[in-house]
Amino acid sequence: MPDFPIVDSHVHLWDPNHFRMTWLDGNPRLNQRFAIPEYREHTAGIEVEAMVYMEVDLAREYKLLEAQWVVERAKEEPRLKGIVASAPVEYGDQVRAFLDALVALNPPGQTPIKGVRRLIQSEPDPEFCQSRFVRGVQILAEYGLSFDLCIYHPQMASAIELVRRCPNTSFILDHIGKPGIKAHVLDPWRAQIKELAALPNVICKVSGVVTEADHARWTVDDVKPFVEHVLDTFGEVRVAFGGDWPVVLNAAPYQRWVETLDLLTAHLSPAARRRLWAENARRFYRLDPVSS
Repeated sequence: MPDFPIVDSHVHLWDPNHFRMTWLDGNPRLNQRFAIPEYREHTAGIEVEAMVYMEVDLAREYKLLEAQWVVERAKEEPRLKGIVASAPVEYGDQVRAFLDALVALNPPGQTPIKGVRRLIQSEPDPEFCQSRFVRGVQILAEYGLSFDLCIYHPQMASAIELVRRCPNTSFILDHIGKPGIKAHVLDPWRAQIKELAALPNVICKVSGVVTEADHARWTVDDVKPFVEHVLDTFGEVRVAFGGDWPVVLNAAPYQRWVETLDLLTAHLSPAARRRLWAENARRFYRLDPVSS
């Protein structure tokens, strides 16, 4: 385990009895409450000093309510320093009304809402390089908001084009682009990661890796070439750890994922390890200092 405090850049919290989450239907492992008390239990023994909440693909009617709910949770948990909310960027200029309401949720003198994610991984034809979607993502920069890219690897080419067309927006690639780890398929993902990393306005989140492997039989060697490639390609100042809890439970306990990444990064310098596990996420999401 890391012997210093870490920042978890990808934490989900939910209560399916409170909000409608259709994608949890039929998944008894995840279709239950995962809130701050459960997170504390699952991360026992790991010093998480700050966390970033990631939107959880609620039914459309709950998107703004979700952000309101998490802002209240941040008042209860001082380590919850950042919120990435959902927003309908596909509406282009019309997204401004939503973003106005979203940033208005920030308490006076605080800005826990750091970014937006418009989940596109499950869409068969997301068309997220159409002009209105691109325009909506471009507008995020005016609000000081970043964009989390959550895609499957066949969508990498479109993701690269989106990043290229939004040079003023800061991007972070979730889950290393969800490559074909289970099938041990490195290409063309490997070349596309290099192409994406050549763009200066994007970094890579090392999260959700084991969930793309064989959930029941994955090994460290299965994920090793994928993790090593993003570390080598993006470099030590453009990668950030994410727990992807509780989705990670589909493949491993939180501690096993942390232990796996710790093993795969043991060769890095102390400075590089601190950047991966804490400093890069803190910088990208503009996190406030943790309250004493």
